[in-house]
Amino acid sequence: RDAARAGAVLRHEPGRLRPLIAGGQAIYGGGGRCSLGANVRSGSTWYFVTAGHCTNLAGTWYADGARTTVLGSRTGSSFPGNDYGVVRYTGTVAHPSAVYTHPGQVTVYGAGSAYVGQAVCRSGATTGVRCGTVTGLNQTVNYAEGSVSGLIRTNICAEPGDSGGPLYVAATGTVLGILSGGSGNCTSGGTSYYQPILEILAAYGLTIP
Repeated sequence: RDAARAGAVLRHEPGRLRPLIAGGQAIYGGGGRCSLGANVRSGSTWYFVTAGHCTNLAGTWYADGARTTVLGSRTGSSFPGNDYGVVRYTGTVAHPSAVYTHPGQVTVYGAGSAYVGQAVCRSGATTGVRCGTVTGLNQTVNYAEGSVSGLIRTNICAEPGDSGGPLYVAATGTVLGILSGGSGNCTSGGTSYYQPILEILAAYGLTIP
């Protein structure tokens, strides 16, 4: 039995062993590492969404740092203004509708809208699962590359590499957004901002699951 390797968790099933990739796990492209947001589809064609400042960096995305296990190819990217990107699966890595919770998994049943005061969690490749509350909606953040508007603000910390990971409600398996950026860190605490998932699905005609 193989040990779990970077970017993909291996789960034992009767008669077969295969890598899986779900929301919150590491994805690699160009010289960067980000986190997968959610596995989505258009009919029978599967994609994943992540941050646009990630997909701007590379056209091909991989499940491992060595860039040997291909996940797929970028089909859309929007940043700044928005911060989302879409990658179409072309590889053979299984992609369940789920959030990886380091080490567990939460099944994703759909997408929803955030509201102030809502209890939420996010999963990312650098700092795992962190939870808190939604503290603002329709926020604008100014990055060096330009501003991004319409974001969800939370009091949850985040660090580089967590970008693109999902903001979700664990009890209902609902994805609310994907991590755009933030301030502070997970040692001293921080604030993080998310691109609403419903806007991304509408822009590309995608559904969850």
